[in-house]
Amino acid sequence: MLSGKQKRYLRGLGHDLKPVILVGKGEVNTPLVHETTSALESHELIKIKLLESCPMDRYEVADALAGACGAEVAQVLGRTLLLYRKGKEPKIELPA
Repeated sequence: MLSGKQKRYLRGLGHDLKPVILVGKGEVNTPLVHETTSALESHELIKIKLLESCPMDRYEVADALAGACGAEVAQVLGRTLLLYRKGKEPKIELPA
């Protein structure tokens, strides 16, 4: 579980990131989970954009993807999500 200080730090890092994953009308399915997992393995912190055609609520998508990938939701802002998962060799040093 991320603390408030850690989430704030991750939001600062994620501000300039471009969305890596786009969620459309396909909702959260197995291929999307695999793509998100591989993106988290290589980046640790990723930005996800929900398209207008996505029928799911943004918080449902965040919880479903985070749960399926073993990640933490760092931020839900508008139609943009920020997910974090510590890598095998961590690139991001979180504050205590």
